[in-house]
Amino acid sequence: MKILVTGGAGFIGSAVVRQAIRDGHSVVNLDALTYAGSLTNVASVSNAPGYAFEQVDIRDRAALDRVFADHAPDAVMHLAAESHVDRSIDGPADFIETNVTGTFNLLEAARSYWVGAGRPEGFRFHHISTDEVFGSLGEDGMFTETTPYDPNSPYSASKAASDHLVRAWGETYGLPVVLTNCSNNYGPFHFPEKLIPVVILNALAGKPIPVYGKGVNVRDWLFVEDHATALLTVLAKGRLGESYNIGGNAEARNIDLVRMICAILDAERPDAAPHADLITFVADRPGHDLRYAIDASKIKAELGWSPSVTLEEGLRRTVRWYLDNEAWWRPLQERRGVGERLGKAQ
Repeated sequence: MKILVTGGAGFIGSAVVRQAIRDGHSVVNLDALTYAGSLTNVASVSNAPGYAFEQVDIRDRAALDRVFADHAPDAVMHLAAESHVDRSIDGPADFIETNVTGTFNLLEAARSYWVGAGRPEGFRFHHISTDEVFGSLGEDGMFTETTPYDPNSPYSASKAASDHLVRAWGETYGLPVVLTNCSNNYGPFHFPEKLIPVVILNALAGKPIPVYGKGVNVRDWLFVEDHATALLTVLAKGRLGESYNIGGNAEARNIDLVRMICAILDAERPDAAPHADLITFVADRPGHDLRYAIDASKIKAELGWSPSVTLEEGLRRTVRWYLDNEAWWRPLQERRGVGERLGKAQ
């Protein structure tokens, strides 16, 4: 297929682009190259036959129409989004404009193209979302595809709105859509403002490792390359109008995850051990959901996908990648002032 991937220079999007090229697809990588996007993330495939890049903001409808006309994609994988919960608390406007209005623009551009092309049967619009739209779980239970939406942050509310728009365009206009909701991703090229890279890079620098509250919040962790494979599986084989939850079968409390990373770093850099001494508990953020957990039985039963990378293996691979790729993350860290969180609204 020729796949239009929005947000293809970001963390998850770039993993999808790299995997799609490996699988033999053609890719049109559409990205606005905001602070969290970098063409370095796709440098390994940028010279591949069938790869094209378009620097376009999904808020620009005219530019989207041009991209569809120029490239005539067989499918859309929509990953472009503002994604950091802390940033959404600092400045929610960008999240509404990109995640809601941008998704509306993309849906309309895709619908116009699809209708103009004679409504080709094989066309797909795959919307990639998050488990955060479901809100917070207690100590037990798991999110399924029928869990009611209950978002608690500006980020998750904006993603919930985009999910509803995609479903509505499928029902109202017949646009052939599929949706996925994933758990927390991690792995190579993860932007340094997110939890796992913060832990790794602060530990390497001998700086305090910040952990919100008491560190008891639980997340299900999904290795990004597993996620990319799952997304391409859904695109190819998912039933139209359906949603699929994608998880890593790897629940962990934040404090336990941080200690696992510290133990891996102790083995890699024993001269600086024990890295866990750097753990520092900080004031919790507003609306911090207690627990997320994904029931991914539907995608396994229907499409045959299940995660292949355990949390322990994935963390070791991730730590090793950051140790080997300082040239990638060092310039990103240097963008901020001393003590400022990356991406913090000014």
